[in-house]
Amino acid sequence: MKLFKWTGPLEDAGNLPEEARASLMNNDEEVLVLQEAKTTTLNNAVEYDILDQSGDLPSGRFAVLNNIPVTEEGRETFEQRFNNRARLIEAEPGFVAIRVLRPVHSGTYVILTMWEDEESFKNWQESQAYGKAHAKRGTQDGVDQRPNIFSGPSFVTTYKK
Repeated sequence: MKLFKWTGPLEDAGNLPEEARASLMNNDEEVLVLQEAKTTTLNNAVEYDILDQSGDLPSGRFAVLNNIPVTEEGRETFEQRFNNRARLIEAEPGFVAIRVLRPVHSGTYVILTMWEDEESFKNWQESQAYGKAHAKRGTQDGVDQRPNIFSGPSFVTTYKK
């Protein structure tokens, strides 16, 4: 399955089915996410393979995109970590959807989560489940401490409907 992320004025996107898209805003930037598409006619759309998914993207009101640059040699380790995740996020109040996205033409993976609102996301960050999901970060057992996994710092972008 594929997901495409396109940035530009939504009126330039043309006539796309509502059930296949999520329109998001970040300050003055408009982003359109096309889910479960095989291809797109949108110029400069970023293409991802969906490695894992849960929930319905268009139902969310607040999106968080964790952009994580991974080296070619680190892809297998990184993907294995997400394939074996505890899936605690799905039980959090206000959680709507998640997509774990492998880049097709770059090295930056995206973990896209959708929430009912920004407060739900912040509550998740302060929850015991979040602490458990990220318990190994910064420790000897953490994937972030292994050599040759990441090609640069990760960054987060947020969007609202």
